[in-house]
Amino acid sequence: MDNNIEFNKVKLNNNEKLAYRKAGSGDKVLLLVHGNTSSSKDWDLFMENISGEKYTLYAPDLRGFGESSYHKRINRVEDFAKDLKMFCDELNLDNFNLVGWGAGGAVAMSFTINYQECVQNLILLESSSIKGFPIYKEGEYLASREEIKEVVKPALKAYKWKDKFILNKIARWTMKKVCERSKFTTHKPDNDRYEAYIDEMLKQRNLVDINFALSYFNISHEHNGLIEGTGEVDEIKVPTLVIYGDHDEVVTREMEEETVAGIGENARLQIIENTGHSPFIDRLEDLIVIIDNFLK
Repeated sequence: MDNNIEFNKVKLNNNEKLAYRKAGSGDKVLLLVHGNTSSSKDWDLFMENISGEKYTLYAPDLRGFGESSYHKRINRVEDFAKDLKMFCDELNLDNFNLVGWGAGGAVAMSFTINYQECVQNLILLESSSIKGFPIYKEGEYLASREEIKEVVKPALKAYKWKDKFILNKIARWTMKKVCERSKFTTHKPDNDRYEAYIDEMLKQRNLVDINFALSYFNISHEHNGLIEGTGEVDEIKVPTLVIYGDHDEVVTREMEEETVAGIGENARLQIIENTGHSPFIDRLEDLIVIIDNFLK
């Protein structure tokens, strides 16, 4: 379908600048929120191939990712959600469908809780759960940035020295991992595109901060190992689709099931077989059909 993707930047009221990609001109608006170790670039195949006559798509780089600024340190997931609201206000977006991938799912849930009047439907794709994504080592949950920094030190070194070999290993595990017996049924990124994804990883400036924020994100009614839940999951009232690839090695099916159970009757789980953490690459056509059907 090859929709044209425009690239722009917008200045927020907090002096941050968010870069974003836009495609399509349809009546249904999709706001796409990327995950950790990535940027809006990771949505490119999806944006190119979904119907541009039906949808208008916006995909921002969150603060500290891609081409967006990082003037002030992120402390909580809600900081990203506040940025996203300012972004929507600047572009006059007030009635849209919200899609969050991985860590972007936590951002999307936080946004929906605080600005539900803007969200028609919520789609959580291989998302962090309602209990966030605490990091633990040797059975102990890590409570400080210093502890988290030690765990992610290999990635930080790869960023510093622009070590694409290490980043390639991380990307293949977190982003493109598919079990050996499965097949790419639709698109497999060509070398140039894949290199572009790695280049986007190198632009991240908040790896420790976002992992710290995800550790302290807990909107459930239970303890997540670090903090008690706020119970704010009860505020998510919009129709919600949770999509999970059955070979995802980043998030677990149990995490997605607890999210569906926490949101309750407004949520349902959709399993995509033979795919990992990035179905918008290896099961693109299936994902588009699933989203189309959900948003009818």
